Amino acid sequence: MIGKLTGTLLEKNPPEVLLDCHGVGYEVNVPMSTFYNLPAVGERVSLLTQFIVREDAQLLYGFGTAQERQAFRELIKISGVGPRTALSILSGMGVGDLAQAISLQEAGRLVKVPGIGKKTAERLLLELKGKLGADMGTVRDAATSDAQADILQALLALGYNDKEAAAALKALPAEVGVSEGIKMALKALAK
Repeated sequence: MIGKLTGTLLEKNPPEVLLDCHGVGYEVNVPMSTFYNLPAVGERVSLLTQFIVREDAQLLYGFGTAQERQAFRELIKISGVGPRTALSILSGMGVGDLAQAISLQEAGRLVKVPGIGKKTAERLLLELKGKLGADMGTVRDAATSDAQADILQALLALGYNDKEAAAALKALPAEVGVSEGIKMALKALAK
């Protein structure tokens, strides 16, 4: 319903900001990653928003980037993860870090976020696998050449998990060919 707000920043009280849009003040909850990038009070700001209506409240969440908002939307679809938890996750780690943790299936990185236990972290990894990753610009996917992508797919097809395959891929020289890269990766994984 409300997709974007542009106006004057009146107050900054983490995680909430007050935004004046033509005389109407909107209270918007933002993750800390957005909060740190806000301009000074009195300056103009634009935030992409997510409007959530509950039985007892109408809440507005704001984001500095489309990737943050998309990650938030994916997070709140998961059973047991509400808007506050999603905001906490995005405050505790950037979208790129979250996408990388999901693609590498690293529950330990998610458990470090306050309010996320082992079971919730495992549920996040399971349900977000394939939803956050290449489209969110993970470091690994952005740096992967065509040959490295082929090597990665071969390792996954051979039954290695994402974490093992990514670790083997990191150990390879940057300009290695596909067949040679697969042989080298298999040797490294066999140790």
